[in-house]
Amino acid sequence: MIRCTAECKTLTISPQLYNTLLTLYSKLEKVGYWDPTESRKSIIFLDVHCSHCAVVSSSGQMLGAGAGDEIDRTGCVIRMNNAPTRGYEKDVGNRTTMRVVSHTSVPLLVENEQYYFKQSANTTYVFWGPKRNMRQDGEGIIFNVLLKLAVKYRKSNMYVVTESKIKYCDSVFQNETGKNRMKTGAFLSTGFFTMILAMEMCDRITVYGMIDDNYCSRANHSDVPYHYYEQKRLSECRMYKYHESTQRGGHRFITEKAIYAKWATRHNIQFKHPTWKL
Repeated sequence: MIRCTAECKTLTISPQLYNTLLTLYSKLEKVGYWDPTESRKSIIFLDVHCSHCAVVSSSGQMLGAGAGDEIDRTGCVIRMNNAPTRGYEKDVGNRTTMRVVSHTSVPLLVENEQYYFKQSANTTYVFWGPKRNMRQDGEGIIFNVLLKLAVKYRKSNMYVVTESKIKYCDSVFQNETGKNRMKTGAFLSTGFFTMILAMEMCDRITVYGMIDDNYCSRANHSDVPYHYYEQKRLSECRMYKYHESTQRGGHRFITEKAIYAKWATRHNIQFKHPTWKL
């Protein structure tokens, strides 16, 4: 349940609250995820533990998977961005314990805010984004939207990834690849943040609908849409290859999948639909 300080009970956020949040953001960073509506004395950090988590990809690989019942039987179900369940229950399930959302997808949630923040009030949301959009001085466009949503939907559970946590994820990418993310013109994907969060909160992880790093180079790979809910858009492999090779502003989806394969040898991670050979 969202608990608001007196300063955040109106849609116009006071300078005092922003100053408090800015202090929290810089001082209480190591936990990584915090409720943006809380004052310094009552700050609440994300504290979730699950014995078994289902991480459900938004990939078209989920179409026809028939994994819905299996996913819903899992202790915690993690989804990404605005990926819907309605109409796709047979393949992707119906339950959502946690949803990891990119700053670019926040407007998509706002378009259907009643569904995401009122009807799905039991879902915990973890939002991430660059400092320019998440700054707490009144100039962070996305952060402002999140604060207003948190006030409007008091029963919703919203958390923001701290700046230091994002830097940590950058360092993980560099340690695994030997490449500096910013210097190579890459952006981490929501999937990357989701996998790191899942490894922190879950004893065992089953990932659904995620392809491995060699999948698109195989002659017999399936041609599926990038998102299961956007079937008339670009194919998954075309999107992956474009982003992997673009010089500026791309996600390194294929490189990230190679990293996940490494993690699976060190953590209890299993991949289904399709199965990975690790």
